[in-house]
Amino acid sequence: MNEKIWETPFWPDGVAHTVTDYHYPLFKLLDDAAKNYPDSVFTIFNGATRTYSQAKDTADRIANFLAEKGIQKGDKVAIFLPNLPQLPEIFFGILKAGAVAVNCNPVYTVPELNHQLNDSESKIVFCMDHPEFYKNTVKAIKGTSVDTVIVCNIRSYLPKFKALLGGLLGKIPKADKMEPGHLMLDDIVAQSKPTPPSIDINPEEDTAVMLYTGGTTGPPKGAELVHTNFTHNVEAMYEWARVVHNKADNAEKLRKGDYHCFLGVLPWYHSFGLTGVMLFGCLLGAKVICVPDPRAGNPPFTDVLKTVQKYRPTFMSAVPTIFVAFANHPLIEKYDISSFMACFSGGAPLPPQVCKHFEDKTDAIIFEAYGLTETAPALTANPTFRETRKVGSIGFPLPSTDIKILNIDDPTIELSRGEDGEIAAYGPQVMKGYWKRPDANKEVFVQIEGNRYFLTGDIGHIDQDGYITITDRKKDMIIVGGFNVYPREIEDILYTNNKVELAAVIGITDEKSGEKVKAFIQLKIGQSATIEEMQQFCKENMAGYKRPKYIEFRDEIPVSNVGKVLRRVLRDENNQKAV
Repeated sequence: MNEKIWETPFWPDGVAHTVTDYHYPLFKLLDDAAKNYPDSVFTIFNGATRTYSQAKDTADRIANFLAEKGIQKGDKVAIFLPNLPQLPEIFFGILKAGAVAVNCNPVYTVPELNHQLNDSESKIVFCMDHPEFYKNTVKAIKGTSVDTVIVCNIRSYLPKFKALLGGLLGKIPKADKMEPGHLMLDDIVAQSKPTPPSIDINPEEDTAVMLYTGGTTGPPKGAELVHTNFTHNVEAMYEWARVVHNKADNAEKLRKGDYHCFLGVLPWYHSFGLTGVMLFGCLLGAKVICVPDPRAGNPPFTDVLKTVQKYRPTFMSAVPTIFVAFANHPLIEKYDISSFMACFSGGAPLPPQVCKHFEDKTDAIIFEAYGLTETAPALTANPTFRETRKVGSIGFPLPSTDIKILNIDDPTIELSRGEDGEIAAYGPQVMKGYWKRPDANKEVFVQIEGNRYFLTGDIGHIDQDGYITITDRKKDMIIVGGFNVYPREIEDILYTNNKVELAAVIGITDEKSGEKVKAFIQLKIGQSATIEEMQQFCKENMAGYKRPKYIEFRDEIPVSNVGKVLRRVLRDENNQKAV
């Protein structure tokens, strides 16, 4: 796109308005890091480390295996893993084979995973050697195109002593029984050559990753993201971020090589964790700490505090609930978390008091960012300088990105500064489109001045200083702990219960997680049910963060003249009760 100067006197000093050097395949991030910093540590997991050269070697072997297995350019390969050191190696191996990585939420239930595998037409799935994860995978692949399951055991990625002790004590997770024909990742890596196939990649056109996002009009949709969606995003983030590495120095770009250490507390199946931690860390040649379960410890989140004190991370991308967990942890004063220099916050608004508490404790700078799964994810960010950061806003568009505020009823009309409308985005990070959903694509894209803008569904305005602020959501999306929850998806699952006549789902304010899910249920005539019964049904059919925290039975649920459930009425009634 042509360089556009965002009209504001507060644009951060030294930051370019465009980036240009991002037209390359996504796996080049790993290749370059392995070339420039071969012996630098890439991943840290339970005391064990993997260097960039080791990660590249494994990724090359996985790519070789996939090619030998018949995987062609554009085929889908699913990853069903928490934040383990195998994940980036598998991810890059899939891309090196020319395939598309389909990232799956590791806490998905069998029906949720089955839908994603089936819809994406995945042919292979990588999963964890674990009693629950593996069992769910075996059930979920039924009726799908998956013909190969590759199982990842953490033993070979642990220090030898821990692996030996864990094996003797039975503490290393392991599936109860392995199905015939399923393969072990360690065997594949040992038997394959470190020679990936030669694949012609068009970074601007070829899909690299498929990430699933929910919607108000049906089940989750696969967002097709090309290589440059991600390479632009990390290069733009690198251009944007300016931090003070030593107190006597001026702010500068994040230093590359064996300098920074990222806390991998966000899940890497999610776009924010994938780009803001795993890929951004790789671009820098930084260390990345694998945190499979942020809530581990007693009380919860204590293990993260121990990890921060031990490994001294300098950078963190996180949702507001993570900063809340730091700020409100009862043992926070017992741990040294002063190593942080800078943090990206996204996924939901960051409460100013939480921001202040964390910054006072660490002397780090938090800059809020904004984006969506469909934009890989970052679109805007606050300046990383305290004097030009505006807490509560989402800052300015990232380099090479343009934001417009459009009329909600007619998205071809651009509004003036100060007017609330729908936020629309144009830039190299905007997805190709939704997989097999031309109808959905028509709903979210609009042509303006010859460019294709993505309608975000968020309502906001640009103030006179050029800062962008979100004021509301056009959609009924609920944000739980930084994760998007879509009422229609939850309602559709509730409707599979043969006792349910009508269901409506809303979000209600929660201090810890931002919002909680509340479900209103109208039972069929003659049926009866308990809240506990419905909670168990939800537990069996949806991921934890999607499950309704509150369930209320109603004799009648309000509907419009055409029978549409009126969530707004339920929200208003619920808010009145809370007053």
